[in-house]
Amino acid sequence: MTIAQMLEQSGILTLLGMCVVFAFLIIMIGAMNLLHGVIHLFGWDKAEPPAASAASGIAPAASQADNGALVAAIAAAIHEKEA
Repeated sequence: MTIAQMLEQSGILTLLGMCVVFAFLIIMIGAMNLLHGVIHLFGWDKAEPPAASAASGIAPAASQADNGALVAAIAAAIHEKEA
């Protein structure tokens, strides 16, 4: 097999690979658009109400208050480690 034949074969293989990737991207974009339509149709894209997040055990106001305590505890631990 000559160098010219190998270059021709590699060019064809490169174009074939690029076509396969391009076709897959087109299929993936179509599937994502279809999935978007289904999610929107069933109403799954709506945000949860704030009451549902409180039921999970994390209250927004309490988490802000706990941040100060957490920072203080970390600072005290670092101070103890350095001493």
